[in-house]
Amino acid sequence: EGVFGRNKDGVLPRLPEGEGVFGRNKDGVLPRLPEGEGVFGRNKDGVLPRLPEGEGWGEGMRCLLKSRSFRGRFLCKAFPVCTAMFLILAPAAFSRAGGEALSGDLMIFHSGSLSAPMAEMTAAFMQMHPGVRVLREAAGARDSARKISDLGRKCDVMASADYVVIDTLLIPEHADWNIRFAANEMAIAYRTKSRYADQITAENWHGILLRDDVAFGRSDPNADPCGYRTVLTMKLAEDYYRRPGLAELLLRKDRRYMRPKETDFLALLEVGAVDYVFLYRSVAMQQGLKWIALPDEINLGNIALADHYATVSVDISGKTPRTTMTQRGEPILYGVTIPRNAPNPVAALAFVAFMLEKEWGMAIMERNGQPPVVPAPTDTFDRIPESLRKYARAP
Repeated sequence: EGVFGRNKDGVLPRLPEGEGVFGRNKDGVLPRLPEGEGVFGRNKDGVLPRLPEGEGWGEGMRCLLKSRSFRGRFLCKAFPVCTAMFLILAPAAFSRAGGEALSGDLMIFHSGSLSAPMAEMTAAFMQMHPGVRVLREAAGARDSARKISDLGRKCDVMASADYVVIDTLLIPEHADWNIRFAANEMAIAYRTKSRYADQITAENWHGILLRDDVAFGRSDPNADPCGYRTVLTMKLAEDYYRRPGLAELLLRKDRRYMRPKETDFLALLEVGAVDYVFLYRSVAMQQGLKWIALPDEINLGNIALADHYATVSVDISGKTPRTTMTQRGEPILYGVTIPRNAPNPVAALAFVAFMLEKEWGMAIMERNGQPPVVPAPTDTFDRIPESLRKYARAP
């Protein structure tokens, strides 16, 4: 096997006559750089600029990338080189031991708020591993978990907007471990044409949402973490705004606009059926919506306020039919696991490693407004596969 495919000699296939790795050259090799230019910028010797004294390659690159002029030259000249190196080296980094290529279907259940980053991650993963076909199903995290626990659906990776869903609905019967990987915060999204869009603020939103001519949407607390987090946000708002009974007033209003997951409201918001939606800040950002940034005291986004968030709670459906469980307020943290019934566990391990890697999946999460928290503590650390333990830590 060669790097790009099979050759009768077992080495890299020959390039077309007159073609270099990155373009045409009369000698059939890499085109020469302009006189006096190195790969990453100008140098009197026409080579790579010297790194800062005593710095290794990684730290030197971080120093160089701080320079705006360098970044411009890097994108113009070095990006093709880095891209080629990525395509060559990345598959080896995330394939199974021994170099055997990954293959088969990879089924991922994930929360609706992960749709945008998951689309990017799975596209990149399939480019690395063309033998793998990734299939995704987006739903409320609790509904996704019940596909596994109640319906017996087979799934290779389960990524939840709340790590607690994995802990309470899947472990220990259907999964063994749980890695927390990203954060978020609650927000109120709207569009330019929403009623009172020019008046709503972080201080008066609750009064505007209670007006008779305003409609707002929220997701179902029994199906989606965003749903019960909306209730918790409303309860925290009672104390913050000193309005006893506020949560009950909001929860009684516009129940007809409750949906299974928060992303189901995007179409309703677009056509004006609702004016405002409780959802994650990341989703509002990804969809180009306007949003109200709620105070840290109520948005469930500040880890330092964990004890304060825990002062409120909501009862939701339990692990078995006709039972309930109490969900206390806590900072928003996403979780991921590989269920016991995973049909393709080897590809699942490779995907989760890619997803949790700082330079790959976590960079995509950061870009989509969901800041990484890897490595985060987990009570299941001892049961995490050895190859994934570097992405978590013991409590």
